[in-house]
Amino acid sequence: MKSKFFIAFIFTIFSSTLFGQKVKGSDTVLPLSQKEAEVFMKRNSGSKVTIIGGGSGVGIASLIDGTTEIAMSSRKMKMGEKLKLQEAGKSTKETIIAYDALAIVVHPSNKVSQLTREQVSDIFTGKIKNWKQVGGDDLPITAYSRESSSGTYEFFKEHIMNNKNYASSVLSMPATGAIVQSVSQTKGAVGYVGLAYLEKDVKAIKLSNDKGKTYIAPNLATAKNRTYPVVRPLYYYYLNTVEKKVKPLVDFILSSEGQKIVEQIGYVPLSK
Repeated sequence: MKSKFFIAFIFTIFSSTLFGQKVKGSDTVLPLSQKEAEVFMKRNSGSKVTIIGGGSGVGIASLIDGTTEIAMSSRKMKMGEKLKLQEAGKSTKETIIAYDALAIVVHPSNKVSQLTREQVSDIFTGKIKNWKQVGGDDLPITAYSRESSSGTYEFFKEHIMNNKNYASSVLSMPATGAIVQSVSQTKGAVGYVGLAYLEKDVKAIKLSNDKGKTYIAPNLATAKNRTYPVVRPLYYYYLNTVEKKVKPLVDFILSSEGQKIVEQIGYVPLSK
């Protein structure tokens, strides 16, 4: 799949309309929602679905202020976000639509092909600053991260870095496609992306969750059987008051046809 498809920050599909809905949030979920909406509208003439990226936090904030029907998220809703909804007298429904593996990527010329979870954490906290410290060339590390509104940013911080702070030298990027592009153009670069964003312009690193005893490559097979150590659910959040409106789209994504699209795009379907 071409990188320009993923770099798209906002993607809107227009059709003649009987009903319309907006889906907003996670950049990780964005390409999946784009394709699902495209096929859904072909099956349901007269529908209009608008897909907008920006990050999980942006999507959930839009759900709270009533500017989107569905919030895409690559993390669970925070307690503070739930409280804001409760204070506004709103209740939400959480639906897992797919799973994703979070891959560590480097420039294709990088000799390093495997890292432990602890080494990755040390890179992004600034403890490890040169590739020679992990068996690579004498080359400074340039680390790329998503910005703080991203659910992937928070998931990575929690599950890889054990909630340690990112180093001030880590460069924040507004979209996952921008990380792929930057890593592909910078020899000393490292970043993290969802499984569907992997392409030949970057190299995925094998990751160890047992301090170097075993290293597992991120791919659909290892994500499906959960041998790859960093697999996460992808969510749709929506208000109970609009459930009837969004149910046709959600049901389509959860259907066998919708889950086939999940796998085609490069994510992990709900059934293994």
